[in-house]
Amino acid sequence: MSNTQGRATRDAYGEAILELGKDDSRIYVIDCDIGRSCKTVEFARQLPQQHINVGIAEQNACGVAAGLATCGKIPFVTTYAVFGSMRMLEQIRQEVCYPHLNVKIACSHGGLTPANDGASHQGIEDMGLLRTLANMTVVAPADFASTKALVKAAAAYDGPVYLRFTRDAVPFIYDDQDEFEIGKAVLHSEGTDLTIISTGAVLDLCRRAAALLEERSISVRLVDMHTIKPIDRAAVLSAIATTKGIITVEDHTIINGLGSAVAEIVSEIGTVRMRRIGVQDQFGESAPYERLLEKNGITVDGIVKAAQELLG
Repeated sequence: MSNTQGRATRDAYGEAILELGKDDSRIYVIDCDIGRSCKTVEFARQLPQQHINVGIAEQNACGVAAGLATCGKIPFVTTYAVFGSMRMLEQIRQEVCYPHLNVKIACSHGGLTPANDGASHQGIEDMGLLRTLANMTVVAPADFASTKALVKAAAAYDGPVYLRFTRDAVPFIYDDQDEFEIGKAVLHSEGTDLTIISTGAVLDLCRRAAALLEERSISVRLVDMHTIKPIDRAAVLSAIATTKGIITVEDHTIINGLGSAVAEIVSEIGTVRMRRIGVQDQFGESAPYERLLEKNGITVDGIVKAAQELLG
């Protein structure tokens, strides 16, 4: 993935949350002592009355956010994906999802983008864990502009939302005029042979793979499934009805993420073949981001090869 033109989606979160906080005093940020990495430093500086740093205490952060939500505030717990999904999981289930409180979990460093930080900081299971919780909405924007739009959509959305951001820069795809709706996929191209469904920062890889496949006379429908729960069932059903196969692509374990969510629908219909591209059933390691993607087949070539195999 080329990162020469683009910005990290965590940067977009920092801008969006500051804009939201200035417009609405109900917006709070609950930091876990990594505001510099999660881009909430400016929010804390300009809106100190709406900012709480609980320290390295993610479980407490969730409880504080739940309490604020009961008072009509809209708190965004901000931390790394690996901590916001795993260390906080019980608290999110018991204190946020079960009572259906209006708490947002905003997490940077999703997927393999922590790269050289190693397996301990690579949140490759986060969306799958949060997807299992009743009342939870799970969103993974693809780039800078879509992140800003979806953070604002999450603030207006009534109920728990998990938002996933990247540490590294990702290419610009959308612009400020593009509109996004939680639970509604974005269709990038129509196609009759193959559907590629992407979530999160791998959309640029999927676009490049789709272009190569089109050059080889394979007609590709490309879908950005930025919300994997609630998944856009209509978009998946349309792919089943109009194309011969589906490939899902995600920077997340292939277990219980986008691929599993799509496969659940496909299995009910049973009329199309599919392949899941993502992190295999293994931990990450310390290495450059592109090398980690390559090791798991999350590359343009990997997508093209899977498509050719799927279509025979």
